[in-house]
Amino acid sequence: MANTYHQMYVQTVFAVKYRDAVLEKKWRGTFFGVMGNLINETGCKNIIVNGVEDHVHCFIGLKPTWAVSDLMKIVKAKSSKWLNETNYLVSVHKVPFTALRH
Repeated sequence: MANTYHQMYVQTVFAVKYRDAVLEKKWRGTFFGVMGNLINETGCKNIIVNGVEDHVHCFIGLKPTWAVSDLMKIVKAKSSKWLNETNYLVSVHKVPFTALRH
């Protein structure tokens, strides 16, 4: 079927670890931009990423070759790594986020 067309959109919502209010407004936009770029790198289409202090919404144009769970596993892992490497969370808790709740 050479002329097959698909269009799938999904919205995902997920909370930050322990649902702590750690996504500060002053750098949250940068973080959402990073998440959007990670989605685009997979070949899926980032429509919008947004959220508040304790959770994130992603509206995504999903490629049919991707499972939502696989996509989000990659995006969440890489965005968490980026967040920890930039030390944005140190300004919230005065210690690295990985040191919290241990």
